[in-house]
Amino acid sequence: MSLVSNLRLMESFIHYTGLTLQIILWTIFIYYIFISMFAWVKRKEIPASNFKPVSRFAVLVAAHNEEKVISNIVHSLKCLKYPKELYDIFVIADNCSDNTAAIASKCGAKVCERFDPVKRGKGFSLEWMFKKIFEMEVKYDAVCVLDADNLVSPNFLMEMNKQLCMGHKVIQGYLDSKNPSDSWISGNNSIAFWVSNRLFQLPRYYLGLSCVLGGTGFVVATSVLKEFGWGATCLTEDLEFSLRLVMRGMKVYWSHEAVIYDEKPLTIAQSWRQRKRWMQGHFDCMRRFFRKLLLKALHDKDMVAFDSALYLLQPLLVVINGISLIVGLIAMTLNLVSGGFMSLDTVLWSMFIIALLYFNVVFVFMEGKMTGKVLKYIITFPVYNLTWVPIVISGFKDRDKREWVHTLHTRAMDINEVETLENAG
Repeated sequence: MSLVSNLRLMESFIHYTGLTLQIILWTIFIYYIFISMFAWVKRKEIPASNFKPVSRFAVLVAAHNEEKVISNIVHSLKCLKYPKELYDIFVIADNCSDNTAAIASKCGAKVCERFDPVKRGKGFSLEWMFKKIFEMEVKYDAVCVLDADNLVSPNFLMEMNKQLCMGHKVIQGYLDSKNPSDSWISGNNSIAFWVSNRLFQLPRYYLGLSCVLGGTGFVVATSVLKEFGWGATCLTEDLEFSLRLVMRGMKVYWSHEAVIYDEKPLTIAQSWRQRKRWMQGHFDCMRRFFRKLLLKALHDKDMVAFDSALYLLQPLLVVINGISLIVGLIAMTLNLVSGGFMSLDTVLWSMFIIALLYFNVVFVFMEGKMTGKVLKYIITFPVYNLTWVPIVISGFKDRDKREWVHTLHTRAMDINEVETLENAG
């Protein structure tokens, strides 16, 4: 068989493989675009100032060796535009071996130290702290969970109070970035969150579907915790608790105006470790909840459960997307070598990449985050997305490993500095 014949045979195989992958991708892509359409235009919300501040909050800051950033989050919380008598700041110094507890106490937070070398990780520390909260004389209406590297917008608790007054029991705030310009990794990480906020979270809030807790910046009514418990101790305790709520007929609501500024990893190594942990926890949740959610969706005709089940498939779609990208590049190369025309799968692949890039630009622009530097990062966003492929595969391989890995935070910034930079951008 001649070289040309071999090339054409290989091209035919790649053509049908690529076409199959693209059909799967485009089906899911169209579903997400359809959902996202409901948030292309933001609805006019009732101002938070229309609701009297009546909710009492226990604000919990989960910290493990965070001496470099803990003072900033406490200062940020003390500057909230909310009655000081209606919220208390608790820092959970979890297995700390540095000065986190001392610094937090000096800054005015109530520090609760926890030492448990076996049950390590945020999920366990929160479960431990919730029990302590329930035993206190002060009765809180809700708990707010934050990470030590976070900063919060001054209106954060006012917005959450509004949501609670509207009858919502579990609310996720807007996950923003405090360091999008530090590196191409932090920049692309920030883009991913901005797009998710507008493409995924906001439209689901509008449509009455369930949003997903993002690990930080969320509020849970104490009545929910007392009735259902926390029980979320896997590597992605936020996703686990979100799915447990859906299984019980509840959902996570969204507050687009309650902003949390989160520190994004600076290097590929830091980002890799963090995202691999997310994938390990994600596959753990997929194994435990996907079938249950699908059965609930079919049995109860529950669209919330169906959408949540579909969300669990996202890592698999990332792998398909990555393989499709590689297949598309090979198909294009073989077409050029054999002197043929672009095949249908190559055309579809090209359209998919262009569409993905276009929608990233649109959503980042909609969120008011577009700058010259961010635009450069968007151009490299497909490369960043490709790094998800080996991360997803590695996370799947190690899905049974539950060893918690701490993400080091070093970007100490004041809330005023973040807001100044954002307004300048």
